[in-house]
Amino acid sequence: MKAHEILNNPFLNKGTAFTMEEREKLGLIGLLPPHVQTIEEQAAQTYAQMEKKENDLEKRLFLMQIFNTNRTLFYYLFSKHLAEFNPIVYDPTVSLTIEGYSDLFVDPQYAAYLDINHPENIEKTLKNAAGDREIRLIVVTDAEAILGIGDWGTNGVDISVGKLMVYSGAAGIDPACVLPLVIDAGTNREELRNNPNYLGNRHERVNGDRYYAFIDQFVETVERLFPKLYLHWEDFGRENAANILEKYRTKIPTFNDDIQGTGIVTLGGVFGAMAISGQKLRDQVYLCFGGGTAGAGIASRVHREMVREGLSEEEAYQRFFMVDKQGLLFDDMGDLTPQQKPFAKKRSDFPNADKLTDLAEVVRTVKATILVGTSTQPNTFTKEVVEAMCQNTARPCIFPLSNPTELAEATAEDLITWSDGKAFVATGIPADPVSFKGIEYIIGQANNALIYPGLGLGMLASEASLLTDEMIAAAADSLSGITDITKPGAPVLPPFKYVGEVSIKVAEAVAKKAKEQGLARAKEQDMEKAVRDLKWYPEYK
Repeated sequence: MKAHEILNNPFLNKGTAFTMEEREKLGLIGLLPPHVQTIEEQAAQTYAQMEKKENDLEKRLFLMQIFNTNRTLFYYLFSKHLAEFNPIVYDPTVSLTIEGYSDLFVDPQYAAYLDINHPENIEKTLKNAAGDREIRLIVVTDAEAILGIGDWGTNGVDISVGKLMVYSGAAGIDPACVLPLVIDAGTNREELRNNPNYLGNRHERVNGDRYYAFIDQFVETVERLFPKLYLHWEDFGRENAANILEKYRTKIPTFNDDIQGTGIVTLGGVFGAMAISGQKLRDQVYLCFGGGTAGAGIASRVHREMVREGLSEEEAYQRFFMVDKQGLLFDDMGDLTPQQKPFAKKRSDFPNADKLTDLAEVVRTVKATILVGTSTQPNTFTKEVVEAMCQNTARPCIFPLSNPTELAEATAEDLITWSDGKAFVATGIPADPVSFKGIEYIIGQANNALIYPGLGLGMLASEASLLTDEMIAAAADSLSGITDITKPGAPVLPPFKYVGEVSIKVAEAVAKKAKEQGLARAKEQDMEKAVRDLKWYPEYK
């Protein structure tokens, strides 16, 4: 490999940290300034430059320059500042770079771009993108439902890039073995198709049989090329997401973060609340506000846990209610998705059915004790709604999970104040501690990043052949024990600053459960050792 090829390869480049001996051996003499820096010196210099940027978007664009040129330095810096960097390199700032991806395009960042119009290129694309790397983890999106901003076509590849940054930063998954990927099936966003700078297919989305045939061919090819692969689906539209996951989850090691990840971390938050209050999950009444992929996925996950705690499926369903754009969902509505139908109620059971388009009225009617928002409808958890929740139970769980910030159903401060400090609160965005009546309430973030990095590390370390419900439940259980729940104002979820520690706990729990279920294919059968051995550290070799 030629000298300039080394300097331009982000997996190999050390920049000014190449020693004089390395420079001599690799033909780099005279191609770098003479002073040799340590990675600590490089990181301090980089961090100081980042601090001068005026906003998070400028910080992200600067950090992406480091990412594109020196992966080890980027992850060394990220690992030292996980809580600070996560909202910069991923959610919510990544939504801004997705919107401007084509206009600002500089570097493909070792991503793969699959064109639905050319299925014959799937294998060639994957081989070209992988090069000589052994790919163990792919995050794939078709970008139909990005965060709270919707359909962004090929621009959505940035969500796959950002997701994998968190996998490597939080759980230590080697960035050389991951691949971000976008399936460009077109876009229904007219402003994109009319943008002369847009880099994706300028036609409406392809759906139906042709779309699913492409997905099938992609899965067959990727599984054949990368036999130790863990496949992560991200931000697909609600119907496609559920259909794809249902088809493959019992066949290959695969995961959908919007359906499963949000459900796991939310369940972990509910577990935390139950541990603090001494209540039982099986006694709660669950109200889902927002019946899309995330909302239905969370509800399904919590429902399965109630069944695991001893309720029959029907008994558990009686404790679940779902509100979407139509109001409370009834089984006579013709536009219900397959994921919504199990939660729909009989209209005849509600004398005030015509009033159940109002959230506060729904809360009062169904006696909800847990309220989870995934609606992307801002400020909908009003004081009236919160007070109604407090009438139903002494310690309600109120989780406004929509993001980014401007789409949140409520702020943590308002929820603590309106509930007189009684509500257990977890948010979908980072929230500052809330001081109320002499108590500092630490607000846990129901951030999927508490779960999916460790889940992935556990899957890769164990080489599990499937991701099962039992492994998912083990991941949710493992979120407890990180913080002191006896302290007033304790969070129901561990703060994100503990994500490195959390990821190891999650990975070990998942790997052990895989072995217990006979699904671990790794040669190393000591699962704690397998996790430790696989974890990658950002150090120059």
